[in-house]
Amino acid sequence: MQQQKIKISQAIIWISSIFLGILSSVPQLASHEFNWKEAIVNAAITAAFSIIMWYINIYMLNRTAKRRQHISYSRLMIVLAFGMLIMFGLAWIQQLILSHINFGPVMLMVEVRGILINLVCYMFLTLLQNNYTGQQIQLELEKVKSDNLGAQYELLKQQINPHFLFNSLNTLKLMAETHDEETVDFIVKLSDFYRFTLESRKLDLISVQEEMKIVDAYLFLQKARFGEGIKFTNGLGKEIDQTLIPPFTLQLLVENCIKHNIVSQSKPLHIKIYTADSQIVIENPIQRKMNTEDSLGVGLDNIKMRYKHLLEKEITINSDENNFQIKLPLIHEYHHY
Repeated sequence: MQQQKIKISQAIIWISSIFLGILSSVPQLASHEFNWKEAIVNAAITAAFSIIMWYINIYMLNRTAKRRQHISYSRLMIVLAFGMLIMFGLAWIQQLILSHINFGPVMLMVEVRGILINLVCYMFLTLLQNNYTGQQIQLELEKVKSDNLGAQYELLKQQINPHFLFNSLNTLKLMAETHDEETVDFIVKLSDFYRFTLESRKLDLISVQEEMKIVDAYLFLQKARFGEGIKFTNGLGKEIDQTLIPPFTLQLLVENCIKHNIVSQSKPLHIKIYTADSQIVIENPIQRKMNTEDSLGVGLDNIKMRYKHLLEKEITINSDENNFQIKLPLIHEYHHY
């Protein structure tokens, strides 16, 4: 973590020092034997000491190679020792100017005052340093978190289910062997699907209209395999076409339905997509398989993470004994967080 130097406004240093100088002369103002000369000299000595200790503390703090979020007692002792020497010199100057004052008691008073001022400067700057260090650590953590999420998202966008490709090629082989009239259409749709995959991989969001082209290509390929075992109803209105959605969201959800449910001509799987309450809804009856295919991380977890990473939004999942339903928030515009 790069060291950030502590910077204090010159106005703060000088105004606080002058204030402490004036404050140190308050007892003299209340005295019956008030002496302007003594009050001015005392205030000047205190203010000068405060200014010097500000700069010494800032220098000592910034020369430390490694930042710590706790008090360094060795550094505190060094600063206090410097302060006592400096205050001794200033008290000696005060004695030269005000020779009638008894040096002993005055020396003790100014040294105690100097230690207190020194402690205030040191503690204030230490708290400021801890705040800076805490902010730097938080920024580093946020950067690591953001980089990690970004890497995860890139991996999510690049995932392709090998089971789908394997099953599609098997279907194509059977169609070619039986001279199926739709073999050419199947090849075109398979090509379209993977072209969509390559084009959309670089995008965070696409329009629902583009997403439905991917779904249509995918369903054509699946119907070549399952025939009338899949029933699909698209209830999305034209007004939804230009809303946005992470690429392959609907396709992954349709794929998820087929993976985890029985699909056969005797027991067709009905998949519906429509809108309700400003959400895209995908639902299907539960016809659970005894053994489900391994999703390899593609599916609901993928979609949850993409919505969370891109939009800080959650999808809604409703499930009972008969139906499985997923609701996706409509996205009318995109602001990257």
